[in-house]
Amino acid sequence: MVNLKFMDGLIPVIVQDATSHEVLMMAYANGEAIQLTQETGLAHYYSRSRKKLWKKGEESGHFQKVVKILTDCDDDCLLYQVEQKGAACHTGYASCFYRTLAGELVGTKVFDPEKIYGKPGH
Repeated sequence: MVNLKFMDGLIPVIVQDATSHEVLMMAYANGEAIQLTQETGLAHYYSRSRKKLWKKGEESGHFQKVVKILTDCDDDCLLYQVEQKGAACHTGYASCFYRTLAGELVGTKVFDPEKIYGKPGH
């Protein structure tokens, strides 16, 4: 087991589709979230804004089955390779990286966030 380097108790997690290799999202995890991910096979993260653990898909049903967890060369960032059910982004897009820096929409909208969360996405 590698010795992960957490900053303020958290480590960044890049999430990638295990088949297409598309980058789906970026989130943070603490030790407990990583342990739950390993135990259940479903992605768990730590929400900095809500200050609590969360399981991806617990509200939307858009779960992430983790196929593999990789660490970078410095052991300060993780890569989750996942089988994504539905969309990764809470805004309804397949990936959180759905627009260019200029604001051009380049992603695919998968669902209406208002129907799931009761409020529109960003």
